[in-house]
Amino acid sequence: MRTPTKLLSLAAASGLLAAAATSAPASAAPKKQARAAWTPAASASIHPGVQMYTEGAQCTANFVYTDGSGATYVGYAAHCAGTGEATDTNGCDAGSLPLGTRVDFVEGGSLLGEGTKVGSGTLAYSSWLTMQQRGETDADACAYNDLALVKVDAADVAKVNPSVPFWGGPVGIDTDGTSAGESVYSYGNSSLRTGIELLSPKQGTSLGTDPSGWSHPVYTVTPGVPGDSGSAFLDADGNALGTLSTLALAPLAGSNGVGDLSRELSYAQTHGPIAGLRLVPGTEPFSPIL
Repeated sequence: MRTPTKLLSLAAASGLLAAAATSAPASAAPKKQARAAWTPAASASIHPGVQMYTEGAQCTANFVYTDGSGATYVGYAAHCAGTGEATDTNGCDAGSLPLGTRVDFVEGGSLLGEGTKVGSGTLAYSSWLTMQQRGETDADACAYNDLALVKVDAADVAKVNPSVPFWGGPVGIDTDGTSAGESVYSYGNSSLRTGIELLSPKQGTSLGTDPSGWSHPVYTVTPGVPGDSGSAFLDADGNALGTLSTLALAPLAGSNGVGDLSRELSYAQTHGPIAGLRLVPGTEPFSPIL
């Protein structure tokens, strides 16, 4: 039996986790955007890979999203707002902070210091809360659906760029999963790394797609660790593949479980409170240079 460990923040210990949903995969983001422009990637302080703190718990941002009104959201893992024990991993009954909870975007947070707050937002969607409100009974959804969205404060929207640092993209959404041996790319920002940016970009290999379609086990040169939770994974073509959720202890020790974004996003679009929700493509081209 696969034994995953939840990659929560450094304020919480490790535990079990996964992610899933019951609706069809989300389609690629439409080209139309409510926003006319984004701040340049080189000067943006809020972007995929930025640290996110929720009542002291640190995680990593995955992608940028928008809605029909033009509001801006940054994603991370739903378990980052969890309130229970590290072993409370079933999203259909695990405790969570409520919508409206304040979340800070931070640069340079580490065990040595709290870093610099570069912006704030409010928890606007949680797959865990949504599944509980709906009375979700699908076991895969309860186990693997692990996406939350933070609405960026209006005063901080001008600091946002949707590009994944180092790699660029996303160029769209992966809707057909990954095959064994396919390259994957990520950008983690755990405060355990004490701000060493050279350790953030990660290239690895997919071990395939879970039969349910909701999870992708991957190996990277250095595995995701606590604080990397929620971080983005791109497929070999630069499409948004998923969000980092777990560290496996067995049988694939050291591998990470990546929740399937197309299914997580589709669940949010179908059952969540945000009308017109969609992924925002990066402004920087995807460049797998390693």
